[in-house]
Amino acid sequence: MQMQEITDKQTWERAVQAYPEANFLQSWQWGVFHEQLGKRVLRLQVQSGQAVGLAEIVIEHARRGTYAAISGGPLVNWHDTAFVKEFFAALTQVAREQHCVFLRFRPQELESRITPSLLQELGARLAPMHLTADLTLQLDLTQSDEALLSQMRKNTRYEIKKSQKLGITTRVSSDLNELHAFYTEQLAVAQRHNFVPFSEEFLQKQFAAFAADNRVTLIHSYLNDTLLATAFVIFYNGEAVYHYGVSTEANAKMPGAYATQWRAIQEARARGCVRYNFWGVAPENAHTHRFAGVSLFKRGFGGSEVAYLPAHDIVLSPQYWLVWFFELLRKKMRRL
Repeated sequence: MQMQEITDKQTWERAVQAYPEANFLQSWQWGVFHEQLGKRVLRLQVQSGQAVGLAEIVIEHARRGTYAAISGGPLVNWHDTAFVKEFFAALTQVAREQHCVFLRFRPQELESRITPSLLQELGARLAPMHLTADLTLQLDLTQSDEALLSQMRKNTRYEIKKSQKLGITTRVSSDLNELHAFYTEQLAVAQRHNFVPFSEEFLQKQFAAFAADNRVTLIHSYLNDTLLATAFVIFYNGEAVYHYGVSTEANAKMPGAYATQWRAIQEARARGCVRYNFWGVAPENAHTHRFAGVSLFKRGFGGSEVAYLPAHDIVLSPQYWLVWFFELLRKKMRRL
């Protein structure tokens, strides 16, 4: 087995995009974003014979302990169980060398395709908190507009058509300067719905990292000059991801959010994307989940629900159990 750290962007991107399932969470730019936040990022390639695995690891320093996070990864053939075990042994050793309390991963692989017995052999246990969205809603963009509209809920189609009749306009922007207004609106939304918002630095640096490769946009909707809604959309490896969004108070009785999403879908198509990912949704029957309302909105667009393996942890220190208790408590408090 050979392991090397890849430090060249072109080499890493070529390797990652060989995996059709890979999304922006294992991209070079996602690592750049975390590096700009002051974190250490390791982009590792492990090879044994013809088998190859990739993992972009972010070393997270938290008050509850340092841990290694692999979002949307690692990228590996999960059916090659012998190599997967070798691969994870190498990743676990790297995490230990970084003095991590645990290794957390959420692969871009369907939950149904990874057996519980393999996870047990890896020493992995279900994490108390998610790492990134594992239950997602995705649209097939190879369909016509008519086909997409036909699979939407009647109310969603009505709101899209209503937005057109009202003269609601949309605008696509890659201007980093517009992130401040987005952040300000996010604060207002967080206050209305009682959640902890992302920092302005977090949003600014993430947008800037992907904007460097023309892989992100803000998509706004307006009635006259009044902002109604904005979507923060990332484009990568044939997929467009609705990563964040805000809706203003002016949009309360307006269909601006519907107009924004319809424009985002058209923008994704124009960029050659074959899939539009609405990102995380709450489980169908979780009516008290904090994201139940926005999930109802997303599901109105149709598409298919895709459940990836939820975040799992490999315990590296007894200190983990304090982390486990803290995160489990926080999950309940935040209604996640």
